[in-house]
Amino acid sequence: MKRTYTYKAGNKTIERQVNYIPFRYILAFMVTIFEVLAIIATVVVLCYFVPYFYILAWLTQIGCVISIIASNDNPDYKIPWLLFVLIIPIGGFMLYLIFYSRKLPKRLILRLESLNKYGFQKDDTPQMESLQTQDPQAYAQARLLNATASATLFENTRLSYYPLGEELMESMLKDLRTAEKFIYMEYFIIEEGYFWDSILGILKEKATQGVEIKVIYDDVGCMSTLPGNYAKILKTYGIEGVPFSRLKGQADNEFNNRSHRKITVIDGKIGYTGGVNIADEYINRIERFGHWKDVGIRLEGDAVWELTRLFVTDFGINVKKDPVFNSELYPKSQIIDTGWVIPFGDGPKPLYEKRVAKSLITQMLFSAKESAYLVTPYFIIDNELCQCIESTALRGVNVTLIVPHIPDKKLVFNMTRSFYPRLLRAGVRIFEYTPGFVHAKMYLVDGKTAFIGTVNLDYRSLVHHFENGVWLHSCPVTKEIEKDILSTLEKCEKVTEKSLKRGLLLRFMQSVVKIFAPLL
Repeated sequence: MKRTYTYKAGNKTIERQVNYIPFRYILAFMVTIFEVLAIIATVVVLCYFVPYFYILAWLTQIGCVISIIASNDNPDYKIPWLLFVLIIPIGGFMLYLIFYSRKLPKRLILRLESLNKYGFQKDDTPQMESLQTQDPQAYAQARLLNATASATLFENTRLSYYPLGEELMESMLKDLRTAEKFIYMEYFIIEEGYFWDSILGILKEKATQGVEIKVIYDDVGCMSTLPGNYAKILKTYGIEGVPFSRLKGQADNEFNNRSHRKITVIDGKIGYTGGVNIADEYINRIERFGHWKDVGIRLEGDAVWELTRLFVTDFGINVKKDPVFNSELYPKSQIIDTGWVIPFGDGPKPLYEKRVAKSLITQMLFSAKESAYLVTPYFIIDNELCQCIESTALRGVNVTLIVPHIPDKKLVFNMTRSFYPRLLRAGVRIFEYTPGFVHAKMYLVDGKTAFIGTVNLDYRSLVHHFENGVWLHSCPVTKEIEKDILSTLEKCEKVTEKSLKRGLLLRFMQSVVKIFAPLL
């Protein structure tokens, strides 16, 4: 079932169709709320009617406070939870016990062990030694990704950069038509429309030819863009689809640990990633927030192996039985090109014990000598990363931040702007993309080291979600990335301290919301 609605975008009136939110989603939300309220109510009743039970509750509250303070989590994440536990009687520590942990469920951890057989073995020692000799700082970043994401350093991978979603779509459709063995796709959002219908037509045709096709779509991300039973619909086309972390109405992290990844793998030889979801607004076929600026990157060669491995893991932990994959997951390529490439993933424990993307961005900023460009749709960061950006600018590096001028979420946009005064005082240049909305996630240092992927500079991406990206160093494509960034700056409005107008009420609201930003 679909509904049609219209909305204003500038001077235009746009009509759009979306699916009604299926009842199973509504039921999951209702069950979750009921579980939380029932647990809290039970403890309250026990405290009131059972002698001395309130002492146990009081001791539990103290234990929660000690546990939060003693944890290794970022202080920015601890503060809101401490406020919850200390200010809200009983309910505070009950919410902490239910929602604080960001670890994967035990059933998924067990499944991970069975998926090891679908991994690959590659000794990247020669590449590491070569990189260490040529650029020690880049080598340090590669070692960081190896240690935190178990990612592998590759050479001889041909990269293509797409400064707009429509250019990525055109290339992707062309490559999909060449598939002979398998097509794997994983996206946070897949929406019925021109973009997805164009892809789906090719997938249907390839399925009849015996090509193995698997699709992952996030169950929350596609709540209103796909029918609730879409996996069954895909099955009728010969496509094996699965929703990532299907909502079941459980009071745990199922609303947090979403897949924000964007991955396409074709025959293990060609891969795509970047900020582009499979929906028409990402290719400017539908206009909602002005011109949609997004980017993508295409990989051809051995580095595609990492994208394949990420997909295999995500697919495996979301099906009930051990999946069967194509026997030729990791074909050896004959591509010869210069530069170093590391595709990698990020996400919750125990897959990733450290915050991979945040650590990489920090390391890239530390290594910057002349310039650092940060392009992101959202900018809500912790004090640690903010200090890193400030110190990079203060030591003379030209640090430039590009964010949207037309927001898709006004609350998030106001929180982004709350960082402006602090960054401007440190010498950071801030630009807003006046034609519309920037959804690109890319980071470029000194014109030779870049990181492109799905990672926004906000808590959702840096802490909660499954994400992925591609780190590249001394690749020919970095020149194209820098050229696109400079071209984008020409379409931006520079933010100055004089242009900032914040009333007392707005500053107060931003301060309060910033405290609880890590939980949003």
